[in-house]
Amino acid sequence: MLQHTCPGLVAQIEQGNLKGPQTRAILEDALLPMLERGIDTVVLGCTHYPFVIPLIREIVGENVRVIDPAPAVARQAQRLLETLGLKQPAGPTGRVQFFTSGSVEPFEQLLPLLFGELAPVQGLRWQTDLVLSFPQIS
Repeated sequence: MLQHTCPGLVAQIEQGNLKGPQTRAILEDALLPMLERGIDTVVLGCTHYPFVIPLIREIVGENVRVIDPAPAVARQAQRLLETLGLKQPAGPTGRVQFFTSGSVEPFEQLLPLLFGELAPVQGLRWQTDLVLSFPQIS
């Protein structure tokens, strides 16, 4: 197993630099040595990385699988909600709302690029591992 943490990649994604030369350089620094060693699969290990899957695929080519674990995590979250009796019935009443521990305004500006839509964003304040202030969800 080979692994790389891709220092700086999250910052590039959070700045909206999904295809730029610096983002490519970070990914190539991680992926090219692995390709030289004959990898056949890349497993993403960060919630930010799916946003650069097209660039990852450009670099690794069509013979290397790229696995995004997010769908499996979402299915497990659904199972847990069902088990705990917290899953809401499907229907047209749902809405999307984002929360960030970072700056609200830059995140709001990234939403159309990352998610293709606008939605309300509220900030969170953290102290170590505890949430100090969490807005009321209605």
